[in-house]
Amino acid sequence: MATSPPRSPNSGDPPQAGGLAVALAAAPARGWSSLVTRLPPLADSLLLAAVAGLLRRLYAGRKRRRRRPALPLPIFDDAGSSARIAGQMPKAFSILEDIVQHTMSNLHTIQKSLPYWKSRAEGSNSHKMYFMVFERGPRAFVEATCQTLTRLRSNESPSKYLVDSASDMVSTKLAVLTSMQHCLAVFLAEIYSEVDNRREGLTESSDKSLHTLFAILNTVFSKLEATIRNATEGQTLLFSPDGNSSQLIFERLPEVDVESPQWTEALSTDAIAMVYQNLQKLDSFVFSQLSRHKKPRSMTIYWLPYTCGAIGLSACSLWLLRHSSLMGSSDLDNWIQDAKESVVGFWDEHVERPVISIRDELFETFKRTDKRVMEKEEVQLTEETLHRMLVAFCEQTKFKPPQDASSQELLEIVMRRYEMESAHPIWNLFGGELAVAMLIQVQKLKLDLQEAMLELDQILKANEINFAILAALPAFGLSLLLLIVVRAWAMHDQGAEGRGRIARHQRWQLLIEVEERLEEFKECMTKEMEEEALCKYGLTLYTLDRLYKAVELHAKKTTEWSSVRQKMFKLAKPNVGVSDKLDVLQGLKWNYACLRPYLS
Repeated sequence: MATSPPRSPNSGDPPQAGGLAVALAAAPARGWSSLVTRLPPLADSLLLAAVAGLLRRLYAGRKRRRRRPALPLPIFDDAGSSARIAGQMPKAFSILEDIVQHTMSNLHTIQKSLPYWKSRAEGSNSHKMYFMVFERGPRAFVEATCQTLTRLRSNESPSKYLVDSASDMVSTKLAVLTSMQHCLAVFLAEIYSEVDNRREGLTESSDKSLHTLFAILNTVFSKLEATIRNATEGQTLLFSPDGNSSQLIFERLPEVDVESPQWTEALSTDAIAMVYQNLQKLDSFVFSQLSRHKKPRSMTIYWLPYTCGAIGLSACSLWLLRHSSLMGSSDLDNWIQDAKESVVGFWDEHVERPVISIRDELFETFKRTDKRVMEKEEVQLTEETLHRMLVAFCEQTKFKPPQDASSQELLEIVMRRYEMESAHPIWNLFGGELAVAMLIQVQKLKLDLQEAMLELDQILKANEINFAILAALPAFGLSLLLLIVVRAWAMHDQGAEGRGRIARHQRWQLLIEVEERLEEFKECMTKEMEEEALCKYGLTLYTLDRLYKAVELHAKKTTEWSSVRQKMFKLAKPNVGVSDKLDVLQGLKWNYACLRPYLS
């Protein structure tokens, strides 16, 4: 069992926090063992069952277990499904689901930390220096600053020291997280393989399924012990910085035959409690490692912006206090009144009046029809009057225009006569047709003005809605921005389970990741790297579990869930060939709308 870890540079907790957490996690197991040794031999069966059930429920409901296993175990054949429907689920099923749940949860915690440290490892030297100084908390900032000043005084290069320290720290954390991921992935793959091999024994009666389960768990827990021991032999300082090797020893479960008289209810209940005790040991070991090597909290990473924001908020609060009525100033009240008036004015100018204008324009369109008809009639009367004046002028001047001559042709005749008469304006003004020609031009000007005013009125009235919409654009922009913020908050942290283009892309990326894991598994099998192949298979199961959870709701909406579930169940089975799994994966990628990266 891992000893109390030293204080992490990224953590603000006291040095005893890690060891205290491990001790508290192991306390139920120690209390259970001491209680079992003190119970009377004849009256403990019911109490054992009650305490074991309580321990299992309490442990399964711990706050840090938020993920449920979605991918089914390879034991739900026809017999298992019928037992599940009839409500006669063997105890072994729920125990196995608990074990898979805890393993998947630990893998998920590791997977959330690995990308962060990989990005730090691939960053430039300036990024590594920034990480060492500004992203490890205020205490690390003070220590890095003091070390930098010390090295500057001794004419050494502080940048090289910071870069080397960052590289060592990140490589150490990556090594530990990768080793833990390897061990847990192998453990998960062993569980699926053993369950698939002994599927018939698990679907029998309750006692027989428990006997098969204990044999499976003895196998997988012993292999996990060996895997962790091999991982820690070459990385003792990584797993236990105090120099003591981290050891994880599981309790061995009794493999008593069901037909034997030694098999009792008390024995099975005690063995079930030992299973959860082993699971607690595993979780305590993983927690002790992750407490030192997991991704820092957001408060630790962004402590400097948060500190500057808190200082700015405090300064703003003090400034507001100075201008408030508490200090005898009326500035704050005046500003609040001005802000209120500005909001009311904004609402009236950019929301209320534009909306009322649009409403009036939409509902009063038919009321303006009579007025427009009257205006058009006035233009028509002016045009007819002009035409009669033109005809009368042409008859007086002895020009015989065609019977069907238009007003434009008649106007050309009048303009030619006007040019002739304007040669002697004074004489023709009293004895000629110059005055009549001028009156005709005034009538033509009146007609042109009426037509122009009618067209302008139509243009203005047609654009009244556009003007109202333009006035409402600021309010519309603010509403749209507020909607985007609310939508981002509502869809926050849904990841691949959410809706939209980004979530579809993330589900597609999970499919690609499953394909890559299968290709890596196939390559490891070709090179006869058995343990590495088990690791790739376990990571494939973990990715399938994430994909299973992400696509379930969307596939049910598109009525594709039954087919998608069967294909993903086939991808998780250990006895299916890699080539067949790749073919199934190709069908999943292109034949189902819930898994495509875009809708066509």
